[in-house]
Amino acid sequence: MRISARADYAVRAALQLAASRDDGPLKAEAIADAQDIPHKFLESILNDMRRGGLVLSQRGGNGGYRLAKPAESISIADVIRTVDGPLVSVRGVRPPELSYTGPAESLLPLWIALRSNVREILEGVSLADVASAQLPADVSALTNAPSAWVNP
Repeated sequence: MRISARADYAVRAALQLAASRDDGPLKAEAIADAQDIPHKFLESILNDMRRGGLVLSQRGGNGGYRLAKPAESISIADVIRTVDGPLVSVRGVRPPELSYTGPAESLLPLWIALRSNVREILEGVSLADVASAQLPADVSALTNAPSAWVNP
C-alpha cells in the first residue's frame, strides 16, 4: 500500500485542526506553516475535505477551517478516502471487481484480506487518538516487532 503525499498532508492538516479545535478556526497558512505543507496544495486538499464533509470553512477576518465533527468521530480512513478515494485498489480497481484465473486465482482473496486489514487499522484510529498520542492497543502492538521498523 502506498500513502500519497495528498493523503499524508490531509491527515496532518486534520490533526492540526483536531489539536487546536478549541482555538477557533485555523487559517490555511497557519496549518501549512505548522505542518510544512505547500500552501497551494493544502488549499486544494482543504477544499476536498470541505466537500467531503470533514471540515467547515468560515470567511472573514476570524475565518479559517475547523473540523466539521468531533475528532473522535473522524477516522484516519475517512480522511484518506475523502482526498484519495478507496484505501486499497489494484491497478485503480477495487478488489471485488477483479477476477483472476489459473495460478493467479488466489490473488483475489489475498487482496481482499489486505484491504480488510488496512480498513481495520485505519478505520479503528481516530484523529483524536493520533492527536493525543493514544493509539489503540492493537495498533500499538503491531509496532512492537523490530521487523516492523525495518525496510526489506
